[in-house]
Amino acid sequence: MLFGSRTATPVTRDQALPGRPTPVTVPGRHVVKGTSLTPPWPEGHEVLYVAMGCFWGAERIFWRLDGVHTTAVGYMGGYTPNSTYEETCTGRTGHTETAMVVYDPAVVSLERLFKEFWENHDPTTPNRQGNDVGTQYRSAVFTTTDAQLAAARESRERYQRALSAEGYGQVVTEIRPAAEAGEFFYAEDYHQQYLQRNPNGYCNHGFCQVGYDMAAHGQVARAQLPEA
Repeated sequence: MLFGSRTATPVTRDQALPGRPTPVTVPGRHVVKGTSLTPPWPEGHEVLYVAMGCFWGAERIFWRLDGVHTTAVGYMGGYTPNSTYEETCTGRTGHTETAMVVYDPAVVSLERLFKEFWENHDPTTPNRQGNDVGTQYRSAVFTTTDAQLAAARESRERYQRALSAEGYGQVVTEIRPAAEAGEFFYAEDYHQQYLQRNPNGYCNHGFCQVGYDMAAHGQVARAQLPEA
């Protein structure tokens, strides 16, 4: 990313930047899917928030999946209300770059969402993904239902077993309810669906380390995503 802070020490609420009461203007429609980036969502749909490094590539992973209604990127897990990108990249907002995923559980399972999450970043590196260093790049899952929370924790344990079997380190991914993590603050317009607008833009996501064992299928398989 362009403004990375190399600070790996989380700020406290008292240390965080003050922010502002006015949110950014959110685009009316998803550039790829044509759906709304803001509620209300279709009946029966659920929301999951994931952080896995730079949010540009993270968002693209999920908008490609059948059953995902819409996606957006923003800042979550910290203290500064309506923070800007530049503020978040100082590490002084407490937020991590986050992708919001709105999906239909009748079409795409949590198992598939977690497969894409675990396989496409390194969840063993605290406050960094590759050359992107800072607390704003930490790995996290923020859930909106009890079932999501239980599934996220179980998937972390299962993926840890796969990592350990191959000699990799410990998962450091933060998993907690979205209500506890705090509000999702939408990022600026130019970040939304960034890699669709900028096909040659920066992305450091891809298959990483080992496959995720989908319990529903009982096998380890590498994620197959269409080419960019």
